[in-house]
Amino acid sequence: MLNIIPIPVLADNYIWVIVQENQAIIVDPSEAKPALDYLAKHSLNLTAILLTHHHHDHVGGVNGIKQHYPNIPVYGPAECQEWTTEIVEPETHLTLFGYDIRVIESAGHTEQHISYLFGKEYLFCGDALFSAGCGRVFTGDYQAEFDALQRFKALPSFVEIFPAHEYTASNLKFAETVMKPNCAFFEYQELALMKRKQHRPTLPTTLEKELVINPFLRAETLEEFIELRKQKDNF
Repeated sequence: MLNIIPIPVLADNYIWVIVQENQAIIVDPSEAKPALDYLAKHSLNLTAILLTHHHHDHVGGVNGIKQHYPNIPVYGPAECQEWTTEIVEPETHLTLFGYDIRVIESAGHTEQHISYLFGKEYLFCGDALFSAGCGRVFTGDYQAEFDALQRFKALPSFVEIFPAHEYTASNLKFAETVMKPNCAFFEYQELALMKRKQHRPTLPTTLEKELVINPFLRAETLEEFIELRKQKDNF
């Protein structure tokens, strides 16, 4: 059992801190100070850093953290080689905290974006998947992003999903315009809005929830996905 804590940073990012006893792993540290402060406040020893892709709001804090932890292992895709100590390829496996961690190819947002699946329980997916949404396809490779979503859909429905941004409320506004109305959707939307009014995270989510509320995961063909993504880009 892991304790997973979001640290809100920048406008809408989360740094995820994965805690087991007094050890911690940090995912996508966009800033160093909030992460270092959290570790110090809770007397945690940093074990590793995981990176999903090279955008500054996911790697901006790595060098600052490494000043305090010069020997810390930093795992990430080849596009993050400036910050990593170990490049990991899709479908390789790591072992951390006793968990088998599968590296899942999730390109589209960037060319070499990856996600990390701890056991069959926890998915850290960076900007590849959001609650009720998915990342912009900056590469123009819609097939790659669609394929990533199909890989996520194949995971067990109980998987907890930890995206890197708090985009849920705005994503639900778009989803409402393209999906048939249903009670489960509106209940989820109401809960998400209530959480945000209270300055609480809407995350993590689960695959089971996302299959109900996320139009991009529900898209059955590449063409349908492309149409949705272009609509969302202009929403």
